[in-house]
Amino acid sequence: MERFLDARGLLCPLVLIRARQALEPGVTLIVLATDPEAPIDLAALAADEGRAFTQSMTEGVWRLVLAAQQ
Repeated sequence: MERFLDARGLLCPLVLIRARQALEPGVTLIVLATDPEAPIDLAALAADEGRAFTQSMTEGVWRLVLAAQQ
């Protein structure tokens, strides 16, 4: 199962706070963000939560994936 969080236009720490609130066990969280600090903050969050983390950027928007734990 996947959950999307649209955090475009928000600056950290708001992106991190919203992502932390949106995390659910067994659910992959996909965050769209424009803040250049978001990949750093969400990579740390993924590590803290024991989740795999991937990132990609298209047209100035980060797609940050915190994979559900297996």
